Amino acid sequence: MMRAGKLDRTITIERLAETISQTGAVSSAWTNIATVRAEIVTQSATEFLNGFGEAEDGSIVFRIRHLSNISTADRVIYDATAYNVKEISEIGRRRGLELRTVATS
Repeated sequence: MMRAGKLDRTITIERLAETISQTGAVSSAWTNIATVRAEIVTQSATEFLNGFGEAEDGSIVFRIRHLSNISTADRVIYDATAYNVKEISEIGRRRGLELRTVATS
């Protein structure tokens, strides 16, 4: 069950949209699709070894009320930082969603 008292953060969900100008030039920009209340379930800074040495990967799991139009192509803006949505898990029968996100670099 989603308890309103735990949804103590505000996040914005954005989607990349392409527009075509009158001259035919295509441009891409992130547009807001929803501003919702969220709960931070976990927050971690995981260090992992990649091809260039050590790096730090900040990830957060957000829990929100159910929205039907969210996809892994979207991103979350929280505390002036952009996070790419990596996984979406449904909670119950359309009660809520868990968004597993990774900070963009």
